[in-house]
Amino acid sequence: MHRPRGPRFMPVRPDETHRTNRQIRVPQVRLIGAQGEQVGVVSTDEAMKMAQDAGLDLVEVAPGASPPVCRLLDYGKFRYSKQKKDAEAKKKQHITQVKELRVRPGTDVNDLQRQMKKAQAFLEDGQRVKFTLRFRGREMAHQDIGRKKLTSLAEQLEEYGWVEVSPRTEGRVMHLVMAPGQKKAKITKGGGSSAGPAKSEAKPPPANQPASS
Repeated sequence: MHRPRGPRFMPVRPDETHRTNRQIRVPQVRLIGAQGEQVGVVSTDEAMKMAQDAGLDLVEVAPGASPPVCRLLDYGKFRYSKQKKDAEAKKKQHITQVKELRVRPGTDVNDLQRQMKKAQAFLEDGQRVKFTLRFRGREMAHQDIGRKKLTSLAEQLEEYGWVEVSPRTEGRVMHLVMAPGQKKAKITKGGGSSAGPAKSEAKPPPANQPASS
Protein backbone atom coordinates (compact mmCIF):
# COMPACT_ATOMS: atom_id res chain seq x y z
CA MET A 1 0.00 0.00 0.00
CA HIS A 2 1.48 3.32 -1.10
CA ARG A 3 1.43 6.24 1.34
CA PRO A 4 -0.19 9.41 -0.06
CA ARG A 5 2.31 12.04 -1.12
CA GLY A 6 2.16 15.68 -2.11
CA PRO A 7 1.88 19.08 -0.42
CA ARG A 8 -1.47 18.23 1.20
CA PHE A 9 -0.15 15.28 3.18
CA MET A 10 1.72 15.78 6.44
CA PRO A 11 1.90 12.80 8.83
CA VAL A 12 1.05 13.39 12.49
CA ARG A 13 4.07 12.92 14.73
CA PRO A 14 3.62 10.49 17.67
CA ASP A 15 4.12 13.28 20.24
CA GLU A 16 1.36 15.44 18.75
CA THR A 17 -2.29 14.99 19.70
CA HIS A 18 -3.84 17.51 17.31
CA ARG A 19 -3.88 17.55 13.52
CA THR A 20 -2.77 20.87 12.12
CA ASN A 21 -2.80 22.66 8.77
CA ARG A 22 -2.28 20.19 5.87
CA GLN A 23 -2.81 17.24 8.18
CA ILE A 24 -6.51 18.16 8.24
CA ARG A 25 -7.94 16.29 5.24
CA VAL A 26 -11.70 16.87 5.45
CA PRO A 27 -13.64 19.07 3.01
CA GLN A 28 -15.23 21.30 5.66
CA VAL A 29 -14.60 22.38 9.23
CA ARG A 30 -16.43 24.36 11.88
CA LEU A 31 -14.05 27.24 12.48
CA ILE A 32 -13.33 29.19 15.65
CA GLY A 33 -11.40 32.43 15.16
CA ALA A 34 -8.24 33.57 16.90
CA GLN A 35 -10.25 35.54 19.49
CA GLY A 36 -12.62 32.64 20.20
CA GLU A 37 -15.36 33.93 17.93
CA GLN A 38 -17.57 31.46 16.02
CA VAL A 39 -16.84 31.77 12.30
CA GLY A 40 -19.08 28.89 11.27
CA VAL A 41 -18.76 26.05 8.77
CA VAL A 42 -16.25 26.84 6.01
CA SER A 43 -14.22 24.81 3.54
CA THR A 44 -10.88 23.56 4.80
CA ASP A 45 -9.08 25.46 2.02
CA GLU A 46 -10.77 28.69 3.09
CA ALA A 47 -9.89 28.03 6.74
CA MET A 48 -6.28 27.37 5.73
CA LYS A 49 -6.14 30.67 3.82
CA MET A 50 -7.52 32.55 6.85
CA ALA A 51 -4.85 30.93 9.05
CA GLN A 52 -2.07 31.87 6.64
CA ASP A 53 -3.33 35.46 6.34
CA ALA A 54 -3.33 35.77 10.15
CA GLY A 55 0.10 34.13 10.50
CA LEU A 56 -1.44 31.34 12.60
CA ASP A 57 -2.08 27.60 12.41
CA LEU A 58 -5.30 25.76 11.71
CA VAL A 59 -5.64 23.30 14.60
CA GLU A 60 -8.24 20.55 14.88
CA VAL A 61 -9.58 20.66 18.44
CA ALA A 62 -12.65 18.39 18.17
CA PRO A 63 -12.05 15.70 15.53
CA GLY A 64 -15.15 13.72 16.56
CA ALA A 65 -17.59 16.52 15.71
CA SER A 66 -19.39 16.70 12.37
CA PRO A 67 -17.81 18.61 10.78
CA PRO A 68 -14.60 18.64 12.89
CA VAL A 69 -14.04 21.78 14.94
CA CYS A 70 -10.85 23.70 14.15
CA ARG A 71 -9.37 26.84 15.64
CA LEU A 72 -6.95 29.52 14.51
CA LEU A 73 -4.02 29.76 16.93
CA ASP A 74 -0.25 29.68 17.28
CA TYR A 75 0.30 25.94 17.69
CA GLY A 76 3.84 26.35 19.01
CA LYS A 77 2.66 28.56 21.88
CA PHE A 78 -0.33 26.27 22.42
CA ARG A 79 1.90 23.20 22.82
CA TYR A 80 4.30 25.06 25.13
CA SER A 81 1.44 26.22 27.35
CA LYS A 82 -0.02 22.70 27.49
CA GLN A 83 3.34 21.13 28.36
CA LYS A 84 3.84 23.72 31.11
CA LYS A 85 0.41 22.98 32.60
CA ASP A 86 1.04 19.23 32.44
CA ALA A 87 4.38 19.69 34.20
CA GLU A 88 2.76 21.77 36.96
CA ALA A 89 0.03 19.16 37.42
CA LYS A 90 2.67 16.42 37.65
CA LYS A 91 4.52 18.34 40.36
CA LYS A 92 1.35 18.56 42.44
CA GLN A 93 0.85 14.82 42.29
CA HIS A 94 2.40 13.36 45.40
CA ILE A 95 2.88 9.60 45.42
CA THR A 96 3.09 8.27 48.96
CA GLN A 97 5.82 5.68 49.41
CA VAL A 98 6.75 3.41 52.30
CA LYS A 99 10.30 3.97 53.53
CA GLU A 100 11.73 1.02 55.44
CA LEU A 101 14.11 1.52 58.35
CA ARG A 102 15.74 -1.44 60.09
CA VAL A 103 16.57 -1.71 63.76
CA ARG A 104 17.70 -4.52 66.07
CA PRO A 105 16.73 -5.35 69.65
CA GLY A 106 20.31 -4.39 70.63
CA THR A 107 20.65 -1.28 68.45
CA ASP A 108 22.54 1.38 70.42
CA VAL A 109 21.29 4.88 71.16
CA ASN A 110 23.33 6.62 68.45
CA ASP A 111 22.07 4.32 65.70
CA LEU A 112 18.51 4.76 66.93
CA GLN A 113 18.91 8.54 66.80
CA ARG A 114 20.09 8.33 63.19
CA GLN A 115 17.08 6.19 62.27
CA MET A 116 14.84 8.65 64.12
CA LYS A 117 16.16 11.57 62.07
CA LYS A 118 15.60 9.64 58.84
CA ALA A 119 12.06 8.74 59.91
CA GLN A 120 11.32 12.36 60.83
CA ALA A 121 12.51 13.57 57.43
CA PHE A 122 10.42 10.96 55.62
CA LEU A 123 7.29 11.79 57.61
CA GLU A 124 7.74 15.52 57.06
CA ASP A 125 8.05 14.78 53.35
CA GLY A 126 4.67 13.02 53.43
CA GLN A 127 6.05 9.47 53.23
CA ARG A 128 5.04 6.50 55.35
CA VAL A 129 7.72 4.84 57.49
CA LYS A 130 8.00 1.14 58.22
CA PHE A 131 10.25 0.09 61.07
CA THR A 132 11.50 -3.49 60.71
CA LEU A 133 13.01 -5.25 63.70
CA ARG A 134 14.55 -8.71 63.13
CA PHE A 135 15.13 -11.20 65.92
CA ARG A 136 18.04 -13.62 65.85
CA GLY A 137 18.53 -16.81 67.80
CA ARG A 138 17.42 -16.53 71.41
CA GLU A 139 16.18 -12.97 70.88
CA MET A 140 12.83 -14.50 69.89
CA ALA A 141 12.25 -15.27 73.58
CA HIS A 142 12.34 -11.54 74.36
CA GLN A 143 9.92 -10.07 71.85
CA ASP A 144 8.66 -7.66 74.48
CA ILE A 145 12.01 -5.83 74.28
CA GLY A 146 11.60 -5.35 70.53
CA ARG A 147 7.99 -4.23 70.97
CA LYS A 148 8.99 -1.65 73.58
CA LYS A 149 11.73 -0.35 71.29
CA LEU A 150 9.36 0.14 68.36
CA THR A 151 6.71 1.70 70.60
CA SER A 152 9.30 4.10 72.01
CA LEU A 153 10.29 5.18 68.49
CA ALA A 154 6.66 5.84 67.62
CA GLU A 155 6.11 7.90 70.77
CA GLN A 156 9.13 10.08 69.99
CA LEU A 157 7.84 10.64 66.45
CA GLU A 158 4.21 11.34 67.36
CA GLU A 159 4.69 15.02 66.48
CA TYR A 160 5.36 14.05 62.86
CA GLY A 161 3.15 10.99 62.32
CA TRP A 162 0.82 8.42 63.85
CA VAL A 163 0.90 4.64 64.19
CA GLU A 164 -0.92 3.13 61.26
CA VAL A 165 0.07 -0.48 62.04
CA SER A 166 0.95 -1.39 65.62
CA PRO A 167 3.93 -3.70 66.28
CA ARG A 168 3.15 -6.98 64.54
CA THR A 169 5.27 -10.13 64.42
CA GLU A 170 5.68 -12.19 61.27
CA GLY A 171 8.08 -15.05 61.84
CA ARG A 172 11.30 -13.54 63.17
CA VAL A 173 10.42 -10.02 62.05
CA MET A 174 8.38 -7.37 63.86
CA HIS A 175 6.93 -4.40 61.95
CA LEU A 176 5.53 -1.01 62.90
CA VAL A 177 4.17 1.41 60.28
CA MET A 178 3.75 5.15 60.77
CA ALA A 179 1.80 7.51 58.51
CA PRO A 180 2.52 11.25 58.15
CA GLY A 181 0.37 13.86 59.89
CA GLN A 182 -1.98 13.50 62.81
CA LYS A 183 -4.58 10.77 63.14
CA LYS A 184 -8.07 12.10 62.44
CA ALA A 185 -10.44 12.05 65.42
CA LYS A 186 -13.62 10.03 65.09
CA ILE A 187 -16.77 12.12 64.60
CA THR A 188 -20.20 11.00 65.74
CA LYS A 189 -23.23 10.98 63.46
CA GLY A 190 -24.48 14.20 65.01
CA GLY A 191 -21.29 15.97 63.95
CA GLY A 192 -19.92 16.50 67.46
CA SER A 193 -17.43 14.61 69.59
CA SER A 194 -18.37 11.30 71.17
CA ALA A 195 -18.18 12.82 74.67
CA GLY A 196 -21.25 15.01 74.10
CA PRO A 197 -22.15 18.30 75.78
CA ALA A 198 -21.87 18.60 79.51
CA LYS A 199 -25.14 18.77 81.44
CA SER A 200 -25.87 22.08 83.14
CA GLU A 201 -26.33 21.93 86.89
CA ALA A 202 -29.38 23.50 88.52
CA LYS A 203 -28.48 26.62 90.48
CA PRO A 204 -29.84 26.94 94.05
CA PRO A 205 -32.32 29.81 94.62
CA PRO A 206 -31.07 33.02 96.34
CA ALA A 207 -31.02 32.95 100.11
CA ASN A 208 -33.80 35.60 100.39
CA GLN A 209 -36.24 33.72 98.13
CA PRO A 210 -37.97 30.49 99.09
CA ALA A 211 -37.54 27.55 96.74
CA SER A 212 -40.56 26.91 94.53
CA SER A 213 -42.57 23.91 95.53
